[in-house]
Amino acid sequence: MLGSLQRMATVATVTEAIERRYPPGLASRWDSVGLVCGEPAASVHRIMLAVDPVIEVVDEALLVQADLVITHHPLFLSGAHGVPADDPRGRIVHELISHGIALYAAHTNADHADPGVSDALATALGLTDLRPLVPDAPGSRTGIGRVGTLPRAVPLMKLADHLAAVLPATHHGVRVSGDPTSLVTTVAVCGGSGADLLDAAAQVADAYVTSDLKHHRTQDHLAAGGCAVLDVAHWAGEWLWLPVLAEELAGDLGSTVEVLVSRISTDPWTAHVRSPR
Repeated sequence: MLGSLQRMATVATVTEAIERRYPPGLASRWDSVGLVCGEPAASVHRIMLAVDPVIEVVDEALLVQADLVITHHPLFLSGAHGVPADDPRGRIVHELISHGIALYAAHTNADHADPGVSDALATALGLTDLRPLVPDAPGSRTGIGRVGTLPRAVPLMKLADHLAAVLPATHHGVRVSGDPTSLVTTVAVCGGSGADLLDAAAQVADAYVTSDLKHHRTQDHLAAGGCAVLDVAHWAGEWLWLPVLAEELAGDLGSTVEVLVSRISTDPWTAHVRSPR
């Protein structure tokens, strides 16, 4: 653990604490991480953590009187030419600034860090001997995704049941692709969208856990003899990192700051209906 910062916390000192653990230099070139809005010198007594910077999270931050919201997903990934209040994202900026709430995003820098977002998912599954699925450099401990080992081999469906139990509930649930009775020992995971890592997972794992997989890509992966795949809700797979981050920040910032995890599900899917048989 990092040494506790006993002085009164500000947006700047919280930013410093986050960036020691999740250096912005680890972020992908296309990404946008860091302070989105807020005065660096403003004091921080309460922090709200969430996956998505949506208006419902802003409303919750107002309700709990948070001074700073930290999200995994950035508010803006591409250039913005304006933030009018009648635009959905512009409204978020106006609400935050008008109430003196800062917004910070830790995205792919938190994905690549050691430990990072995928470590939280891997740990929840009980995986050990973790290493990056795709390291940033040969022998590096940082990188995208994680690979680990279960304490003992389990059938694929038992792994799926365990995964469903440790994730926050969503209408998406856990989709399984592969032989339900196949034994799984080595598991690769990637919090968030991980279709680009299917080939890497197939080289080292019996099963791969990620989100946002498409029909044809998954079909081709299995046809080529790839590992089993478990597809989970994007929000749920990344949410597991928030309690970890909360514990880290509480230790780093000391007792002058309260760190809360949002209770709102920002998964966009609100219902699930099975076709009649």
